[in-house]
Amino acid sequence: MAKMTTAEYRGYQQICDRDGMMMVIACDQRGGMRQLLAADPAEQAKISDATLGDTKADIARHLANEASCVLLDPICAVPKVIDETVLARDVGLVVGLDASGWDTAPGTGYRLSKLVPGIDARRVRALGGTGGKIMVYLRSDLPEANTHNLDIMRRVIEDFAREDLLLVTEFLTYRVEGESAEDYAAKLPSLIEGGTRLSLEAGAKVLKIPYPGDAATCAAITRLSGEVPWAVLSAGVDHATFLGQVETAMANGASGVIAGRALWKDCISLDRAVTRERLTTIAVPRLREIQAVLARHRRAEREAA
Repeated sequence: MAKMTTAEYRGYQQICDRDGMMMVIACDQRGGMRQLLAADPAEQAKISDATLGDTKADIARHLANEASCVLLDPICAVPKVIDETVLARDVGLVVGLDASGWDTAPGTGYRLSKLVPGIDARRVRALGGTGGKIMVYLRSDLPEANTHNLDIMRRVIEDFAREDLLLVTEFLTYRVEGESAEDYAAKLPSLIEGGTRLSLEAGAKVLKIPYPGDAATCAAITRLSGEVPWAVLSAGVDHATFLGQVETAMANGASGVIAGRALWKDCISLDRAVTRERLTTIAVPRLREIQAVLARHRRAEREAA
């Protein structure tokens, strides 16, 4: 089991709140954010990286500055949020390395993950990042689907280890060609547990993973991860659903939350005044509810110790 170095652990402390729980606002999406800002594909294509950067800056200023850390991409948002003094000095910055979307393997339809060109551990540090984040797609039940993506994961983990810089490792799973929604849903807990195992074997030291599906699988993830902390992501579910997932995950060993769309997906607009108002009146109260769950479970841990 890989263990954080002193420098990596210091970075981890800086993405956590004062209670030591991760509370990271994720807004490194590009394609998905365009889809939220405009329904029509032609209109989505007109949304520039600069416009996305403004939207992400608003999320950072009006939402992430109320959390412990923000996850941003190096295409639209970084170094903008630092150079324009958007990000509060005591809020951590994780820079995403994964490119938007995926390639498709000929003949199989397996998803092939991609990286943003030119972004490595040294570049993340140069951009002012507290650490980096890599996301790959995994199907733990199909070893042949993972060769390319696990190679990317290992290379990035090794690069950040050489630079002694914090790296958050994320995986997502997906339906394969011909698989029904029902069959996929039934497999999901085992796929997440299996993806966690593959990530740990690759050397992951901090994990960002999909909700494992139930309390038993959350507990299994915690046992499997040992000293490696894991945060649950929101995958765009509604806030009420995600709040319940956070409750279950925290009760069974999770170390926090790295979430985006569940907090802000219905708050962003091409009208920045609307975005600012919705982030303040809708997204921040949602954040406070999640923070209350984290604080309550942290108190329970301390009382039990």
